[in-house]
Amino acid sequence: MSATLLGNLARTTGPQAVLRRFLALDAVVTGVNGLAYVAFSVPLGRLLGVGQGLLLELGVLLAVYGAGVGMLASRRRPPAFAVKAVVETNYAWAVLSLVALFVWFSPTAAGTVWIPAQALTVAGFAVAQQLALRSTVQ
Repeated sequence: MSATLLGNLARTTGPQAVLRRFLALDAVVTGVNGLAYVAFSVPLGRLLGVGQGLLLELGVLLAVYGAGVGMLASRRRPPAFAVKAVVETNYAWAVLSLVALFVWFSPTAAGTVWIPAQALTVAGFAVAQQLALRSTVQ
């Protein structure tokens, strides 16, 4: 995520709107990623050097998770507990992605680039959501 994109998303009059925007962006990116993993698990598995069965399962998980984050984003005042769960899940995903890269996977060159890139993106969502949540409780 670029600083410009984050700055544009954060421009609003209310902290709740900023939080909802970051949740919505996370939901869209995660959902699209999940659907891509489901629809293209075979070619993406070959491209990334990750098993197609694993990508299919992760795709379903990500699509469902993205839908849940989207539902949370649609609430006028997303509950802090639920937002914290999203933030913590995103941090865990980022860390586990990097661990998997070095411990479990034998990715291709594309996978070696994609896995950390998506981990950093998810970590970026977590940071943005955490900061936005803090501004709603002040």
